[in-house]
Amino acid sequence: MLNNILSSELNESQRDAVLCCDVPSLVIAGAGSGKTRVLTYKIAHLLQMGMMPWNILALTFTNKAAKEMRQRIGKMVGEEVASRLWMGTFHSIFSRILRNEAMHIGFGQDFTIYDASDSKSLIKTIIKEMQLDDKTYKPGSVASRISMAKNRLILPSAYMSDRQNFEADMHAKMPAIGQIYLQYWQRCRQANVMDFDDLLLYTWILLSEHPEVAQKWEDRFHFVLVDEYQDTNYAQHLIVWLLTQHRQQVCVVGDDAQSIYSFRGANIDNILRFQERYQGSKLFKLEQNYRSTQTIVSAANSLIGHNRGQIRKEVFSNKEVGEPISLLQTYSDTDEANAVMRCIREFQRNERIPYSQMAVLYRTNAQSRIFEEVMRKASIPYRVYGGTSFYQRKEIKDVIAYLRLVVNPNDEEALRRIINYPARGIGQTTLDKVFLAAAKHEVTPWQILCSPHLIENINAGTKSKLSSFVQMISGFAACQSSEDAHSLTLDIVRTSGIQTEVNRGTDPEDIARQENLQELLDGIAAFVQERHEQDQETMLTHYLQEVSLLSDVDENDSNSEERLTLMTVHSAKGLEFRVVFVVGMEEDLFPSQMCSDSPRGLEEERRLFYVAITRAEEYLFISHAKTRFRYGKMEFCEPSRFIREIDSRYLRPKGGGTLLTSTIKPISRPSVSAPSAPVPTGAEARRFVKLTPSLTASQSATSSSSSSASVPCGNVTVGCKVQHDRFGLGIVTAIEGKGIDIKATVNFENVGQKQLLLRFAKIKVF
Repeated sequence: MLNNILSSELNESQRDAVLCCDVPSLVIAGAGSGKTRVLTYKIAHLLQMGMMPWNILALTFTNKAAKEMRQRIGKMVGEEVASRLWMGTFHSIFSRILRNEAMHIGFGQDFTIYDASDSKSLIKTIIKEMQLDDKTYKPGSVASRISMAKNRLILPSAYMSDRQNFEADMHAKMPAIGQIYLQYWQRCRQANVMDFDDLLLYTWILLSEHPEVAQKWEDRFHFVLVDEYQDTNYAQHLIVWLLTQHRQQVCVVGDDAQSIYSFRGANIDNILRFQERYQGSKLFKLEQNYRSTQTIVSAANSLIGHNRGQIRKEVFSNKEVGEPISLLQTYSDTDEANAVMRCIREFQRNERIPYSQMAVLYRTNAQSRIFEEVMRKASIPYRVYGGTSFYQRKEIKDVIAYLRLVVNPNDEEALRRIINYPARGIGQTTLDKVFLAAAKHEVTPWQILCSPHLIENINAGTKSKLSSFVQMISGFAACQSSEDAHSLTLDIVRTSGIQTEVNRGTDPEDIARQENLQELLDGIAAFVQERHEQDQETMLTHYLQEVSLLSDVDENDSNSEERLTLMTVHSAKGLEFRVVFVVGMEEDLFPSQMCSDSPRGLEEERRLFYVAITRAEEYLFISHAKTRFRYGKMEFCEPSRFIREIDSRYLRPKGGGTLLTSTIKPISRPSVSAPSAPVPTGAEARRFVKLTPSLTASQSATSSSSSSASVPCGNVTVGCKVQHDRFGLGIVTAIEGKGIDIKATVNFENVGQKQLLLRFAKIKVF
């Protein structure tokens, strides 16, 4: 029966990969090519050949993947047989092995396993005991460095004797990392505890230092299969080798073109050099894509072809050719978000494509802000997949709490949140006394803080700290009427210590927090500039009125599944959608500025873009903005180099006639063989003129009309076409007022109607 299934349900490449069981095999599975099917059918085939289920080891990266594979195999061979397979994540399988062999490495079989929070808690205790500054030695950053060392199989003694590690720690101003690592290692052993990284590290120690144990487990596992092999780190790669080096009955499946997790320790060389490690192995390529149209697949091929470090393949699709990829050039980040929103709404209304089958993909978490704001205003339900909504992120809520307290010192929840953030020696015990005094005297906690003598049982030092806090908040409050929201928020973030606190770390999570904070500040700067141009109030209270609606998550916390998905490209791996928007395709954003100077880093960024493209089944939009708010001012942006690397045959041609192409001008790109950018001439050149940078928010409140106007007011007439550096293209529908108070009402194509004060508005007349 299985042979019939192999013939009818697998293509030739899949079938060849399944049937190869006598030599090591490397299966390169292109996006959407059915790699899970190959793994499940191969295991079923091994069982049919007479191999016992407990002699088969299948390693995955997620419990979800293991569960799905077990269920599929159970349907073919029976659930009881499937349940006896050694199938699971690396960590779950290795923990089983370690419990059986714990005595060989000095542990008891009843060892416990620390999760990430347990590990950080112990590290925090060690930092305190060593009398180190926990603001410099942040437990999360220290834990990350120890984790990376363990995944490279570096023990504490080796770590401390390595000059490169020492120099890196000195550069990070944490020279005691090695000592902390040693203390952490010893304390875990004393407590009969392992953390997640130890499950890999001690398995390697067990198998490498105890050959008889390694032989025992290699004899147990007659065949080893590994999923997503491109994501394995150094430790996982070596453990698989130790379990298969003699029998060499191993099959690894993965796609080097989707290796995007080097920041977690993944090493693409593991898959690229598999055939060097396993001499005589066979290579199988799964090149038929069952997900996307041929146009999308061909575009992805033309992009990834620029990578040197790869196992070359030519992915194809038997689905229809499909629509060309729509390349959208927008005038600003605001214009981009609104253009995407209009597309989504049209697909939902006209094509009847549910929101749940559409996704917006971006490079960094911080980019979700503007899309969340636009989707909320358009009443489009959404979810932030694999992350938290922008205004619910801790660093954002902390800043907003400061702003709320400045506007309203009687805001108790805001006070609770930030009175000791960043830490200023006002603990929970003191705070409880403040609220107890407020209840006793029937006043607000703020009023008690202003009269600390009413608080019982606190010393002079604590009173001084409370008074300093009151003075700081009162000082901010006194500036409300003289400073706009952006200028005041900058002062609050710097003076309170939030900026210093957020900028301490260099781990990916720390960088994400820094990007989120900067995105919030840029959003406030944009708010000030836009309202200034529209002759509206720009003070902190007005900003909070607007942001309070954006931070209300009730609607998007509903159980409705019909929601648009917003996510980073990293979170999108393994998922698919009928309609995909890849946004923010600009230099220093995608590819990331942190990676563009390194050839290896740039190739990973290109693989990340490849992953983004191949999430789309039918429709793909790639967008970039000419201008974007950065560090409080408008900056000109260059299109991502990756756009030029896509063969222009697969991009929507200039003037092509469907969704949005009549209102947003697509960029005409050269073919891959001619990567230099086209030089626009004549009327075309006027569209590519570098926009005059907008004033920063702090400048805009004090600028004179003579320095602000881009065009003489007399050039703006009813019916004329204008371009705004944030709102894009529009038509003037009305003009009113006199002298320096002349206002123009403009109907913008993507953001709707705006009324602009012409002496401040940054517009060009066509």
